[in-house]
Amino acid sequence: MNEKTPLIHISKRENADKRMIWCIRLAAFIVALLLSCLIFMAAGANPAEAYKTLITGALGKKSGIKQVVKTATPLLGAAIALAPCFKMKFWNIGAEGQITVGAMAAAFFAINFGKNWNSGLLLPVMGIAAMLMGAFWAGLPAIFKAKWKTNETLFTLMLNYIAIGIVGWLQGGPWEGKQGSQVIPNFAPAAVLPKVFGVHCGWIIVLLLVAFIFVYMNYTKHGYEISVLGESENTARYAGMNVTKITVRTACLSGAICGLVGFMVSSGANQTLYADVADGVGFTAITVAWLAQLNPFAMILISLLFGVLSKGASSMQTGLAIPSSVSSIIKGLLLFCLLGCEFFINYKLSLRHSEEKNSTTSKTEKAAAAQRADSDNNNAGKEV
Repeated sequence: MNEKTPLIHISKRENADKRMIWCIRLAAFIVALLLSCLIFMAAGANPAEAYKTLITGALGKKSGIKQVVKTATPLLGAAIALAPCFKMKFWNIGAEGQITVGAMAAAFFAINFGKNWNSGLLLPVMGIAAMLMGAFWAGLPAIFKAKWKTNETLFTLMLNYIAIGIVGWLQGGPWEGKQGSQVIPNFAPAAVLPKVFGVHCGWIIVLLLVAFIFVYMNYTKHGYEISVLGESENTARYAGMNVTKITVRTACLSGAICGLVGFMVSSGANQTLYADVADGVGFTAITVAWLAQLNPFAMILISLLFGVLSKGASSMQTGLAIPSSVSSIIKGLLLFCLLGCEFFINYKLSLRHSEEKNSTTSKTEKAAAAQRADSDNNNAGKEV
């Protein structure tokens, strides 16, 4: 009995052409823009006018560009921090908490020594403390993962809430400014990052980290070990690699960079500390890292795009009375389309009639080949 042939057949795409891959991604981006037009129309706005307002609001003035860079900086920093872990198949979902504890460590020195130390000493100490605290916060689940095979996804996720809870306690307790205010005082000037071109110098630090992570992951022994471990833990062990050491080292590196991002956010952008200091950056960075395929340089463009959407949303709200939540919807559509297109990059769909046609063509070709073979044999017999 013949089995019924399915209408659509999904097969793995082998050795996809790079031009085709980028065409698929471009098509997905265009589809996201078209779907966003429907959202603008539903909100009662002209899509062309809405896009114009979004772009000009974000990039039309120096103040808008500064805000875009300010928004993209921590997002890019967190994304490149997650790249080594994800390459290793260690699912670090705790960037939010690692940013928070890094900001908390930096705030400790800002609050206690901001009036007594000069910025040349205080800022480096704040940065180092933030990195150490972030590394510790990420190292804990890595040790448990390496030693006892615990689930790092749940472990790192739960640590986020612990970090936020600790800062919330400090905010309303030991570090509270005016009693009952639930607010930590602003940092002293010595504890504030200097500005370069109107934005705190954290953006320069992050760009340097992009270059560092690119070289680290592609041209160092540690990067090679991360790749091998990500492909197969058994292969890594067979090759004599210390899996525990690699896992903990990579997680600590990721946490250290996240902690540094926390320092930049608290000292540069906010100039104080509060429980929501990470502001969802740690979670959004996961999407940025995946959209960029863990390429640090591609993360720059995606982070800037998110910054444009964030700043442009406020401009649309002011100029066109479009709710700022529309920006989140557009961002969601963009992520859905760009992540969804990866399916069509890795797999191809074949309809039933095309398969039958290919099968018929294949049979015809085989029959023709058989006839040619018989003809050649007959001619050979005649010659003999």
